[in-house]
Amino acid sequence: MRNASPAKTRAEAVVVGVLATDQGPVVCDAGADVAAAWGRKWRPLLASLGVKGTAGESVRIPAGDAINAQLLVLVGLGKQADHTSVRRAAGVAARSVPNAASVAVALPAETPELVDAVTQGHLLGGYTYTAHKSGGGGKDDAPGDVIVLSPIARKAEAVTAFEEAQVLAEAVTLTRDWVNEPPGHLTPETFAAAVGTAHAAITKGRGAPKIGLEVWDHATLEERGLGGTLAVGNGSAATPRLAKLTWSPKGATTHLALVGKGITFDSGGLTIKPASSMVGMKGDMGGAACVVAATLAIARLGLPVRVTTFAPMAENMVSGSSFRPGDVVTMYGGTTVEIANTDAEGRMLLGDALVLATEEEPDVIVDVATLTGHLQLALGDKVGAVIGSQDVVDSVLAAGERAGEQHWQMPIPEEMSERIKASKVADLLQHDWVRWGGGLMAAAFLREFTAGLPWAHLDIAGKEINSGGPYGHVPSGGTGFGVTTIVEYARSLAG
Repeated sequence: MRNASPAKTRAEAVVVGVLATDQGPVVCDAGADVAAAWGRKWRPLLASLGVKGTAGESVRIPAGDAINAQLLVLVGLGKQADHTSVRRAAGVAARSVPNAASVAVALPAETPELVDAVTQGHLLGGYTYTAHKSGGGGKDDAPGDVIVLSPIARKAEAVTAFEEAQVLAEAVTLTRDWVNEPPGHLTPETFAAAVGTAHAAITKGRGAPKIGLEVWDHATLEERGLGGTLAVGNGSAATPRLAKLTWSPKGATTHLALVGKGITFDSGGLTIKPASSMVGMKGDMGGAACVVAATLAIARLGLPVRVTTFAPMAENMVSGSSFRPGDVVTMYGGTTVEIANTDAEGRMLLGDALVLATEEEPDVIVDVATLTGHLQLALGDKVGAVIGSQDVVDSVLAAGERAGEQHWQMPIPEEMSERIKASKVADLLQHDWVRWGGGLMAAAFLREFTAGLPWAHLDIAGKEINSGGPYGHVPSGGTGFGVTTIVEYARSLAG
């Protein structure tokens, strides 16, 4: 990060933001020197190239002798330059500068929040997953040196924002990597091992954060009586696991419990999915990946909030040992559940883990899960649902807005409690095949395992994988959705 003129930088390429105004495209203040270097030719140049300044726009221009850089890249900011539009524009920029040894990014960065947005956006927008490409995916054409230009580059708060943005981007990248991993490679056992590898890397060395990690194997799950997790996981040759992480810094006055759904592949079980619906089910562990990566980031940032995280992991497959519609399962804690749909398996893992979380006596519980297609249908593939205790929901929504992620509150109507208690043979009914409000019923089911503690559920179904083309700072494939919201929420609890 430097305080320098984009027109004078020696980088091979320079990125400048353009706003879309009623008077036409206007370069942002950070790129004013570039516009001045072109002089009277600037506006005709933008007009001849059709530059509008709209979000997602990217135009590359050979710079000639006008500025020191060889290539000028103009990216659209839309109508206003806030942290969300800047983050997205930085992501577009990262995909628009191929084969440059160095890039200088001149986007709005006059506050620590905008420094964070530029840094995160560029790091995340340039993400690619090539682990299973021959030769590691071929030549890496990412820039070797990326310089964020900011007028406050030397101020302590800007340096802190710059460094913390890199930690957050690494956490999102870790989540994306896990979600992108093929399900045959990321079974519950190997997922738990991957968590162990990430934990070891972050806790190694002098001054590293002290994060506790326990991995419960199949025998331990049986011994502890995690009936919901075992019911789902016992249908697979890849046996279930549970990872528990703890971060207990000195001076912490608030205790946050996180729970994430870790279904490494979901066939639907005996209530088998149609073949086309199994595509993308490797991402059904996105909730577990999110809360684990967020916990590691919270510890790396040194946030003074105590965190206890549970990530139950299972594969939902078809076999002679699969759980059946009509079965009654005893969950951890003793609640009995009548099974109606083995493709509504995530709530079974979450029920076990939520009870484990309540035993830690936290101040608040947040769970993250790719739980229901109902809420994906309701909110699409870019907006998550938040359900639960009103004060917690409000705080999570505010955290999401600060983090640049979109969420929307959904209710738990009174009749949902009636639906989950409609079983004639067990305490709760897991599913009832009523098409309407299935996502709300699922949330009501989860609430039964929270012991009345303050709680929020984030349903990220459809947000964990982007099946279309890249946009903003989001690539195709795993997105890492939810990580920055959870970290920002933890930051708010830390004061």
